[in-house]
Amino acid sequence: MLDDLNVIKQFDASDALGVAASQPEQTNFVADVVNGDHDDRPIQQVVLSGMGGSALAALLVKTWLKTEMKVPFEIVRTYDLPDYVNSNTLVIASSYSGNTEETINGLEQALDRGAQIAVIASGGKLIEKAQESKIAHVVLPSGVQPRMGVFYNLRALVRLMVNFGIVAETRFNEISSMSEWLKAESSNWDANIPLANNYAKQLAMHAVGKTAVFYGGTLTAPVSYKWKISWNENAKNVAFWNELPEFNHNEFIGWTSHPVDKPFAVFDIISDLEHPQIKKRFEVSEKLLSGLRPKTKTINLSGKTLIEQMLWGSLLADYVSIYLAILNGINPTPVQLIEKLKQELS
Repeated sequence: MLDDLNVIKQFDASDALGVAASQPEQTNFVADVVNGDHDDRPIQQVVLSGMGGSALAALLVKTWLKTEMKVPFEIVRTYDLPDYVNSNTLVIASSYSGNTEETINGLEQALDRGAQIAVIASGGKLIEKAQESKIAHVVLPSGVQPRMGVFYNLRALVRLMVNFGIVAETRFNEISSMSEWLKAESSNWDANIPLANNYAKQLAMHAVGKTAVFYGGTLTAPVSYKWKISWNENAKNVAFWNELPEFNHNEFIGWTSHPVDKPFAVFDIISDLEHPQIKKRFEVSEKLLSGLRPKTKTINLSGKTLIEQMLWGSLLADYVSIYLAILNGINPTPVQLIEKLKQELS
């Protein structure tokens, strides 16, 4: 089925595979900062208000640059900002559409508290407010589903953090340096590459008809979360994720009551840059759970640096979940139920 291009075109009517293939180019997004001038108030903490793909981009950055950032970085995925937010806090309101109600509420609170503020959006109320109040902002290119614009969001976030002196300019440049490599890597997952030679198609075949569970380590947890998001929105399947070592302190035991033939597809997402004890935990966990859960499928992230591995793994997640959608007989692009929810809430 996955080698029949006519079947792929039938179900992927909105060309999600084409959008996925274009994502490496997003790493070249210039991300110009409008109204980037700011005063000399010291920034004592950074808070990003965002949901979905916007929060994912922040998780990637937080994990990637955690040893470089000298101030705490918190990600808020609800309506209210922490009480500590004040004039020495940089609040970044990030929403691809610019109309996410939780993020708009966070922006209003940041304004009320006199925080330093930046905005990331493709338009909507957030950009209107940023222009009206002369808030530093980056306008994202429009026209893609938010989950397919994570690399745009990543570039914008790092550019703003450079602008406010949180991270070095070299980090922004590092993202664009991997564009051609990502294109070359992802070309191996294109629809015209047969199943026998296509890693993305093989992973989709492994997971079809099963509930996916993704496990990451300290460095790959955001990538595991990305796989869960892609499974939900592209394949329209429920999926779960967790990270080690926390997994070993609770969920690890949960597998012992499940028959081994339960319909789960278990994936370990691993970086060779991970702490040695984390890597050992993956190995020991697999050994001790042998016969108690389905055998794990290990995804070893390609790339020399952590950010290369993160983006490679994130891109692969989209390809695999799109192929899974096709196996499920559905169009991976529409998310009508989310739109209906927004209408009901408004």
